[in-house]
Amino acid sequence: MDRRKFLSNMSAATVASIAGHATLSEKADALEEAMSLELDKRIATPWMCSIDPTPEEVAGDTRPWYQHDDPRLPEMPAAPTLRDFFKLRFAPASHVLQSARYARINGMDEKVVLACLLHDICVSNLIRTDHGYWCAQMIRPYVDEEIAWAIEAHQALRFFPDESVGYEYPEAYIRFFGADYKPEPYIVQAYEQAKNHKWYMTGRLITLNDLYSFEEGVEVDVDDFEDIIGRHFRQPKEGLGFDGSPVAHMWRSIIWPNNFL
Repeated sequence: MDRRKFLSNMSAATVASIAGHATLSEKADALEEAMSLELDKRIATPWMCSIDPTPEEVAGDTRPWYQHDDPRLPEMPAAPTLRDFFKLRFAPASHVLQSARYARINGMDEKVVLACLLHDICVSNLIRTDHGYWCAQMIRPYVDEEIAWAIEAHQALRFFPDESVGYEYPEAYIRFFGADYKPEPYIVQAYEQAKNHKWYMTGRLITLNDLYSFEEGVEVDVDDFEDIIGRHFRQPKEGLGFDGSPVAHMWRSIIWPNNFL
């Protein structure tokens, strides 16, 4: 961090706090602390790797850590379904629900609608970085491979316009990453591979419906897609997280996100 720039932009409260210390050494320590706090605000950390201790006691429960069922979260059923995750862990899930709604309004194939419904489910509930790959891995045992492929591919495709379907580079990305941002080489490589793939358009249609999906004041319920989920999502009888699949641990991590171990 540029110290001079930071000093010139400090709030009055921060300046007063630093000035309130008696010695030069104390002032220096206070400045370092203020800069550290500012960095914490600006640098995203992976919350799935940072488990916080119990912030306040629950009556009759004095454990310093909540292992498994956390009284701060709704309890999941013994054999949770995709619907249960949407209701009890993903909620409000407005972005993916509205994306799926938009895809259905636009007359998209049911596979595209389901892909839009699932394409970002790990972002707010497990991990944000490389979310296309994580989401695809989470749902791959339970859906047609075309759906999983498209969800993985959308991570790269969203950075590249396609005039044939009216998809433009998102203006939001310019605000988020800067006008001179260039995707990493692995993203470029993934795009080059995806654009010649037989399922390219399935992935591209996720980005198209993803971009214009959010509407203020529109409420969408996962039950609106019960029929599509029933036809295209293979719900394990043991419940997501307990079927012994290679990704069961990912669903369990969402059921019990604050497990100490």
